[in-house]
Amino acid sequence: MKKIDLACVIDDDPIFVFSAKKIMELADFCNGFLVFHNGKEALNHLKAIISAEDELPDVILLDLNMPVMDGWEFLEEFIKIKSEKVITIYIVSSSIDPSDINKAKSYDNVSNYIVKPVTIDSLKNVLQNHQN
Repeated sequence: MKKIDLACVIDDDPIFVFSAKKIMELADFCNGFLVFHNGKEALNHLKAIISAEDELPDVILLDLNMPVMDGWEFLEEFIKIKSEKVITIYIVSSSIDPSDINKAKSYDNVSNYIVKPVTIDSLKNVLQNHQN
């Protein structure tokens, strides 16, 4: 399976970020990754990347509950940004609330909802979906 070139993790939990990076390495998931601790930090950085015409991530793993700007607020702002590259977004949350899952499915940009923790199998599914 061909791995993703650049992945982006948006999550304020340092333990989750550390473990996600380790799982990505074990799963041979991507060549590199960007990490942001809240939606605002990610949004500002991604806008700068688009303006500079630098390399954008192929996939974003987005947490919902974060300080400053949560995942929902990030999604609302991110879908307004015009980019030629399609970035696949996966919600990665500890929430199993059906209303969160249904809300995530209402966004065209959101490919799937992954309940934490991220596993090698869930990342392989992301890779498989990304190639299709």
